Amino acid sequence: MKLRKILMTTGAACVAASGAIAQDMANSMTVVSWGGAYQNSQQKAYSEPYAAANGVSFVWDESSNEAVAKLRAMFEAGNVTWDLVDVEGPDSQRLCDEGLAMEVDFDEILAAGDDGSTPSADFGDSLINDCFIPQIVFSTTFGYRTDVAEWEGRTPDSLCAVFDLENFPGKRSLEKRPKKNLEWALLCDGVAKEDLYTVLETPEGVERALAKLDTIKDQTVWWSAGAETPQLLADKEVVMGSTYNGRLFSVIEEQKQPVAMLWDWQVFDFDGWIIPADLPEDRLARVMDFVRFATDTQRLADQAKYISYGPARASSQPLVSTHAELGIEMAPHMPTNPANQQNYLVNNIEWWADNQDDLEERFAAWLAQ
Repeated sequence: MKLRKILMTTGAACVAASGAIAQDMANSMTVVSWGGAYQNSQQKAYSEPYAAANGVSFVWDESSNEAVAKLRAMFEAGNVTWDLVDVEGPDSQRLCDEGLAMEVDFDEILAAGDDGSTPSADFGDSLINDCFIPQIVFSTTFGYRTDVAEWEGRTPDSLCAVFDLENFPGKRSLEKRPKKNLEWALLCDGVAKEDLYTVLETPEGVERALAKLDTIKDQTVWWSAGAETPQLLADKEVVMGSTYNGRLFSVIEEQKQPVAMLWDWQVFDFDGWIIPADLPEDRLARVMDFVRFATDTQRLADQAKYISYGPARASSQPLVSTHAELGIEMAPHMPTNPANQQNYLVNNIEWWADNQDDLEERFAAWLAQ
């Protein structure tokens, strides 16, 4: 790992010097993300201006929800075709622990903040491990239709409305993974926030969470891609469902669907880049140049013009104002807005990195029952 770090920082210094483009940089990049509104915001803020300035072509792969498994398979086959991968915090931890992602020196490879701050100071707590290059703070939360006749004017203002089929009948959509679903189930089964992971440490606690999910299992549509819940809501196939807050912003503000946000117990997470270990030198040089550009103060602020995710740099926050196309103020739509975070969780990155494989196996078995 130390050798990888030396190679990486040396390459970064060479690439970043005077902003010149090295002769041996690759002319294309394969970038992995999540598709939909989020990927579009990355393209608008990062790759399109970078490609215009440097003549680089981008291939986008929407496989981030399977990044760990696919990268493991690529390394086993000795054929890593991805250059840069967008992942959530726990997946970055697993890839870092397994040596599949490069360790980086943030103050060496990233640009200083526009306010003169060092990258490590500017990104602060979002630097969750030595491999993760932060972009945004986002949340997973719920959207619901505002025109459900059977609700007789009732409005879901609590997470636990998701489990209340009597007052809020209709299909729900939940991600086909245990993460977040288990925490939400336990919260609505009476477990205090501070006790969630103590309870989940035990087989009995996991079974308790699954038993709560059992109460809505036959009314649940399970999703794998973040675009599914907004489409299910728009098509009236579900009445409420979880997804990333930026996806819901899109369906509410851009598509003008009769959908509203349920912010109660939203789950905060960080999203950012990892660079696969041991890339060929020309590909690594290109990745390093792009990452330095894409994570500077202005670019992270620019991304917030297209989606309601908070930039991970403190120096970017004052530059966020209105949506680039809609002209609306973005602050009320940010998960970090104080009005939206009266109840919230922060994804326990280390706990999920240690337990996700086992719980995904148990969750899959439960789904199959």
